[in-house]
Amino acid sequence: MDGLLTLSNDLAAAVERAGQVVFGVNARTRLGSTGVHWRSGLIVTANHTVRVDEDITVTRPDGRAIAATLAGRDPAIDIAVLKVDAPDVAVADLGESNAVRVGHLVLAVGRGPCASGGVVSAIGEGRGPRSAGGALFSLDLTLYPGFSGGPLVNAQGQVIGVNSSGMSRQLQLAIPSAAVTRVVDELVRRGRLARPYLGVGTQPVSLPEALRQRFNLEQPTAVIVVAVQPSSPAASAGLLMGDIIVSLGGTSITDPGDLASVLRPDHVGEEMTVSVLRGGEPRDIRITVGERPRRS
Repeated sequence: MDGLLTLSNDLAAAVERAGQVVFGVNARTRLGSTGVHWRSGLIVTANHTVRVDEDITVTRPDGRAIAATLAGRDPAIDIAVLKVDAPDVAVADLGESNAVRVGHLVLAVGRGPCASGGVVSAIGEGRGPRSAGGALFSLDLTLYPGFSGGPLVNAQGQVIGVNSSGMSRQLQLAIPSAAVTRVVDELVRRGRLARPYLGVGTQPVSLPEALRQRFNLEQPTAVIVVAVQPSSPAASAGLLMGDIIVSLGGTSITDPGDLASVLRPDHVGEEMTVSVLRGGEPRDIRITVGERPRRS
């Protein structure tokens, strides 16, 4: 009984601690939403709750309303960053989201503060534009109206993610704090999230046992290049149709989705090493990651 009482008190303390960095966000949504004071002067919230680019107000933890400006947003990962002048408000104590495991007890905290508790039910790799180079947490808890954009916290009250009800109608999801930080850095720098781009079309391919043994490859599959877009980073680097990509940046590539998982927005403009098999022989190729052309 004492153990349950201690746990209950610890969870209440975690909500109280997280509530010190929670802002209400008022951006033309009927119920408003929640935001997290991620670092001094920057509030992270859910993009789908920010319906306007101007005339945004936020409510501090002490209940005072102040003006906010939009620093950047990305609809695919459902993150928006707002700038505020609130130097006296505490900032989020970020926990190690990479250490989160299925079954860990977590709390979703909303403006008020109010809270909902449960566990991490699954951790799935986000791929493509939603990934930002990280997994997504599936939650066995309720994200009540207005909770989107609020913090997901551990039992110590550390922020380990940002909650979103806008990315799935069936699942309650949270974006891990490590991925959010990368997105925040890019949005503050560019105002948008750059999409990394190589310019290749690939298909999965099995690696023969003899080939794996010869080159000490543990993976059973890789991807074969079936198309190279003209004037793309891949074309400039000299990648050819028929090349078998076994790794990118030191990470094994076993299917086409792995390429999207490995590439992050902050890789745009950087050189990475692509390890390929060409004509049955290994070769390392340096490629400068490009930014996917935006549709006009």
